Amino acid sequence: MSPVLHDDESRPAFADGLSIEARSVWAKHDRDTDGWLPLWRHMADSGMVAGFLWDRWLPLQVKRTIAECLPAGLDDARRLAVWLATTHDIGKASPAFACQVESLADAMRAVGLDMPPLKQFVDRKLGPHGLAGQALMQEWLVERHGWSRPNTLQVGIIVGGHHGVPPTASDVKTLVDHPDLVRTPGCEDLWRKVQWELLDRCADVCEVGDELAGWRNVRLSQPAQALLTGLVIVADWIASNPDLFPYFPDAEHSHDEDRAESAWRGLDLPELWQPSEPTGSPAEVFASRFSLPAGSRLRPVQERAMQSARSMSAPGLMVIEAPMGEGKTEAALAVAEIFAARSGAGGCLVALPTMATGNAMFPRMLDWLKCVPDLRPQPGRRSVLLAHSKAALNDDYAALVRAGSRDVRGVDTDGGSGEWRPAADQSAAPAELVAHQWLRGRKKGMLSSFVVGTIDQLLFMGLKSRHLALRHLALAGKVVVIDEAHAYDTYMNSYLDRVLSWLGSYRVPVVVLSATLPAARRRELAEAYAGDACAETDLVAVAQALGYPLITTVEPDGRIAPEPVAASGRAIHVHMERLRDDLTVLGERLTQELAGGGCVLVVRNTVDRVLETAAFLRGLFGNENVSVAHARFVDIDRADKDSDLLRRFGPPEKSRQHRPTGRHIVVASSVAEQSLDIDFDLLVSDLCPVDLLLQRIGRLHRHVRGNDQSHRPEKLRTARCLVTGADWDTLPPKPVRGSTLIYRDHALLRSAAVLELFLSGTGPHGHTVRLPEDISPMVQDAYGNGTVGPSQWQDAMAKAAAAQELHEARQEEAAQYFQIREAGRAGRPLLGWVDAGVGDADDTRRGRAQVRDTRETLEVLVVQGRADGVWTTLPGLSEKRGGLELPTDAVPQPRLGRIVAGCGLRLPYQFSIPQVLDRAIEELERNYVPAWQSKDSYWLAGELILVLDENCRTRLAGYDLRYTSTDGLEVTRAE
Repeated sequence: MSPVLHDDESRPAFADGLSIEARSVWAKHDRDTDGWLPLWRHMADSGMVAGFLWDRWLPLQVKRTIAECLPAGLDDARRLAVWLATTHDIGKASPAFACQVESLADAMRAVGLDMPPLKQFVDRKLGPHGLAGQALMQEWLVERHGWSRPNTLQVGIIVGGHHGVPPTASDVKTLVDHPDLVRTPGCEDLWRKVQWELLDRCADVCEVGDELAGWRNVRLSQPAQALLTGLVIVADWIASNPDLFPYFPDAEHSHDEDRAESAWRGLDLPELWQPSEPTGSPAEVFASRFSLPAGSRLRPVQERAMQSARSMSAPGLMVIEAPMGEGKTEAALAVAEIFAARSGAGGCLVALPTMATGNAMFPRMLDWLKCVPDLRPQPGRRSVLLAHSKAALNDDYAALVRAGSRDVRGVDTDGGSGEWRPAADQSAAPAELVAHQWLRGRKKGMLSSFVVGTIDQLLFMGLKSRHLALRHLALAGKVVVIDEAHAYDTYMNSYLDRVLSWLGSYRVPVVVLSATLPAARRRELAEAYAGDACAETDLVAVAQALGYPLITTVEPDGRIAPEPVAASGRAIHVHMERLRDDLTVLGERLTQELAGGGCVLVVRNTVDRVLETAAFLRGLFGNENVSVAHARFVDIDRADKDSDLLRRFGPPEKSRQHRPTGRHIVVASSVAEQSLDIDFDLLVSDLCPVDLLLQRIGRLHRHVRGNDQSHRPEKLRTARCLVTGADWDTLPPKPVRGSTLIYRDHALLRSAAVLELFLSGTGPHGHTVRLPEDISPMVQDAYGNGTVGPSQWQDAMAKAAAAQELHEARQEEAAQYFQIREAGRAGRPLLGWVDAGVGDADDTRRGRAQVRDTRETLEVLVVQGRADGVWTTLPGLSEKRGGLELPTDAVPQPRLGRIVAGCGLRLPYQFSIPQVLDRAIEELERNYVPAWQSKDSYWLAGELILVLDENCRTRLAGYDLRYTSTDGLEVTRAE
């Protein structure tokens, strides 16, 4: 099949019959070699690539969105996509562009296409070739094909936006006011003749001449416009690669199709995943896809999720609410497989709250993918991506990167000159799963078929940013799984709701997971996805739905069905008790509880409290019996901490030989709340929002250890949670200051009010919280509008509620500033779609702050400086990585560079204060190492270096810093 035409061997080459003037127009130039590419050739290349992309790479789910508003459906959609890719650079046939290379401009002048010299063309930047192309396309459609001018804009904007930013109305007016940018005065007719000749040839080659009349009254949806823009960008980037599409004069006589076929083989993109719907029973499907522990049974929520997915008239939104440890992730992947087969999706994105949760999920997705069949007779490779800023440090992902690396110079990261690394051993990972070389970088990476990433990668879809259409193209072809949906604040939820509205307009299937989702939030998710299609009565029913576990389905036509699901039978009764916030009291209580041994988890809301508590408890129980876990470790140590927690406190079948036989206390921050399958005999927790407390309780007696927990110490066979971190003697209780700064008073007081019945023992079950029965009622009471707590608390709680309402209103307002609008009516062009945006959406601390209501903080790479001036890697790093000497007069070897990059550390909140931040940056820049900024320094270029002395101490911006692999970073104000 021809990539442009459907099976027409007699079609002439693109350039056949073109005038000498049209042949003289150039599109690409290489200053180093003086090679060049005429515009007609780049047009032909781009159209060919678009045909390959459509036929071999683009998911059916995307094609349907483009096709739904066209008379001949998918056939028309393919023609339109290829034609737009072929014509996208027509704006280069303009003097504002052509004057840039004097030798090529002279060749055009020689055939009559006059233009001013570059230095005299002072206004030329007002007419970038994308904008000029939009204007030419619109004018040509009006003059040649009788379109109304308003209708041309929905097509023209795709040409205008192919460099990542659709023009604004102001841009269009500026070009109208400067016609000399498009045609040189005095030879306007010749310029017009050439422009129309090229556009006419594009229409002939793409076989759209007859269709254009029928498309005059078509109203392209905004989602279709965004997807076509994204597809044109991808086609342009591939066709602009000189290694794949060589420049003239070397390639002057190459045949159109031979050239394109050769380039496509050279690019070697993994082809489209074509999922087949699993046909067995839920139990059979789960057994074939997941490595389940021996003797385990399918949970009711897992079985019902698959049944619900199969019974929906079309894939839509599914919200799965179920207790911690119920296998929601496996349920979501099974549903995603069904949804993908039915919708025509070509991949899956799993979005999680943090990099740590993403790293934990990535190998689980890889294991699932190895078991998922494909409709293709000979399934090939599948492209995968771990999407966060430190993915290169993940060993699983690094192996796939090596498997997907090829030595193609021009296959860059983002369609421009780029950071690329040599090919390596391809035997390091299974050949069928690769991180393909071309599908990397912050703009193209999401085009991979299977992605695990932080929630930011999804929220960027709602952010006004350059090349936003690429992210929409990437996500519109996938099933999206959103884990830990309760973990986001008003600011992030505003972005998530906007993203869900676009996903709904693309008919992208979405699965949302949570153990502790407020009912009001459940309604917001359904309403955002379904938009105007859902009835108010159905939304009310969603908000009022009782039962837990609960599965809520939202179909594309707006039908909504919340359905309670039977519990699995896994139940735990937890005795709740308040504990005075005093370290001496804590020490005495733990001495009592651990008289017969046992493993305790103490969760503090701040790292400072973690370190203070650990230091005190070590004095009582010994250093070897107390360990800490928090986010203030360098990446290598943080990963080792997580691995050690899983090794010692994970499921019985994995931790039996390593679990402490005596007594051990882990003092942790909120990192212990999510995605770590760890199990303790006793829990002590600071007061926190009730949904987070329930997540923490999910680490208490998480697994059965012996009959009736007989393998646990006798005193700890009853699950107990001691709640501290507040002054319980005041009315209402007063949380410690650090907790208030993080969670705010309203959430903490509502949580304390809901817990009061259990802590005081005055509830119907005394001090006992029954899981899972009490999870949903506790969450709904805490996040609802009803009165909770004793009457004496109400005045303080009302003030906290008013302050919270104001805070959330400010968050919502701030979130709107850089947020794209909801999809507008069909036919409305994406004019100014990302106007006044943020530029590029970066997965950096600053970039993530665009979709999170957080202050910018500093990330540093931590090394040690010896007294003799030599720098080394940090002492104590595992696997013989510590204490290695680092060259400062040359680029470190890749292994050394990777170790240093693995010592990344985010400095704490003290360094987010503007004046402290500025001072810290100034001081850190004194550690600038020129050799490390080389383009060959993949791991270290552009990073700030924090140098510790021989005692692993330093002073920064008025604070004393100390780092140990045992406790991480300690920060105190310098005296």
